[in-house]
Amino acid sequence: MSSAVVPEHPGLLPGALDPTRPRPRRTTRDWLVDSLCFLISLCWVLIATLDAASPEPTFAERLPHDWMIAADALIGLICAVALWFRRRWPLGLALATLPFSAFSMAAAAPILIIYFTLVVHRRTMVALAVTAAGLVTNMFFALFRPDPIISYWPATLWGVVITLLVLAWGMFVRARRQLVLSLRERAERAEAEQQLRVTQARQLERTRIAREMHDVLAHRISLLSLHAGALEFRPDAPAEEVARAAGVIRDSAHAALQDLREVIGVLRSESSLTVDPERPQPTIADLPSLVAESRAAGVRVDLRDEVSAADRLPVAVGRTAYRIVQEGLTNARKHARGAAVMVGVSGAPEGGLTVEIRNRWPVGEPVGDAIPGTGTGLVGIAERVNLAGGRLEHGRDASGDFRLAAWLPWPAT
Repeated sequence: MSSAVVPEHPGLLPGALDPTRPRPRRTTRDWLVDSLCFLISLCWVLIATLDAASPEPTFAERLPHDWMIAADALIGLICAVALWFRRRWPLGLALATLPFSAFSMAAAAPILIIYFTLVVHRRTMVALAVTAAGLVTNMFFALFRPDPIISYWPATLWGVVITLLVLAWGMFVRARRQLVLSLRERAERAEAEQQLRVTQARQLERTRIAREMHDVLAHRISLLSLHAGALEFRPDAPAEEVARAAGVIRDSAHAALQDLREVIGVLRSESSLTVDPERPQPTIADLPSLVAESRAAGVRVDLRDEVSAADRLPVAVGRTAYRIVQEGLTNARKHARGAAVMVGVSGAPEGGLTVEIRNRWPVGEPVGDAIPGTGTGLVGIAERVNLAGGRLEHGRDASGDFRLAAWLPWPAT
């Protein structure tokens, strides 16, 4: 290949480096650079043609016939027009124009630009194969169009040097674009992974809140069902008791509806977690009020609180203990109506926190319709205890009572 000035190749979109992917539409920058390459090629064709027609040519010996000068100019124009299609068919155009490099001086600039495009956008082995073929045609060029100033081998060596420089430049541009593409893909992948982590965190938070609401709703609805059942089987109760039970039913229904609205809002929208602040979650300090609710519903509950340094109990451990007691009282109201319930909480730092709920095993069929349940309450409690690093036991013990007991770790600090 003969010497020529090669303009900087236009920057392509990342997908252009992969020949299997569809070509993107030509951008404004591509149009500008392609126009510049075309104009430079036209100027070179004009310069090479005028030089070949001069009595003392500079680049190569004068052609013996005028029609050869015109043919060389025509070949240069054809190769210049082909530059507009080099982005789509770089290999095809390189192979098609390669024979012209053996004798055409006017086509030198557009051929080198096509060759540069091939090096940038095709695999290295393909570029090296075309380079080897170009070096062969370069040897023929020095024979057909000998330089008027220097001898054959120096002229051939100059062609080899120029070809290798274009090869090195194209491989550098290709490596740089691949690096930029790799960094861009990494950044996009990191951003996608970050968005996925945020989405997963939100989903986990919604699931956690929904689980909390499930426990609260089960507790409140069991209270509501218990009072409604009392009114059903005691139609002759005093008016004060009826009014008090109706008030508890109304308050429980309103609270259950409020909790239901909150959980539906959490599960409906992505932004609900940040729009409304989450209500304070109960801890072990709220156990007396929880027991008071059950006593108001007619359940006999005995609370034994033997916790030392309760103010140092971690919030998460206290919340888990509260949910365990809540689930135990709810199960007692559902499956052992009328049975006395013993709730015991004890523990100290380093020794752990022990929570135990015990009630007599129900005898015979329950009076009236049983309170329906989801069957997942103990499963959720077991998951909570497991996440807290504790142990959970539930079932009928040797004395015949139903026992729900859990041990939760309580670090010293």
